[in-house]
Amino acid sequence: MSLADIAILALAFLATVSIVASTLRIGISPMPSSARARRAMLAALAGAPPGTVVDLGSGWGTLAIACARRHPGRTVVGYELSWVPWAVSCLLKQLLRLPNLSFRRADFRQADLSNASVLLCYLFPRGMRGLADQLQAQGLRPALLVSNTFALPSVPADEVLRLDDLYRTPVYIYRLA
Repeated sequence: MSLADIAILALAFLATVSIVASTLRIGISPMPSSARARRAMLAALAGAPPGTVVDLGSGWGTLAIACARRHPGRTVVGYELSWVPWAVSCLLKQLLRLPNLSFRRADFRQADLSNASVLLCYLFPRGMRGLADQLQAQGLRPALLVSNTFALPSVPADEVLRLDDLYRTPVYIYRLA
């Protein structure tokens, strides 16, 4: 085994440990939205007022990148805590030369989201409860919130799209403003 092979294995091991540690800390692993879900979520942005789009828990960046490409006139911001997916997202952003996109390695629950007109998310039930609490505590009323798979607790969605997939995955659309 060469020194290069050992270095690659070491990097892969460290990346895996980082993702596992982050998953244990956050409570969920970085999971990309399916292509169908991304298309449905981006289609929901049609007619949304102009302004910043924020991807809450942007993972590997696939949704934020697709949004930035589809809406070059909008500022798109992705928040991700897990170091490896965040780094991959930043690298892809640079390779694709998307000046309207930025990724922040930060907890969106601690971020000021008051300038966001659209929130996109693929969280999990506990994450959605935290988001609902954050929206209420900060008095946030983004024009649109689009969530893959998980609903805001105690808030009826304005629309629920069912994807044409094995699970009939729901995409929840909330018009909050």
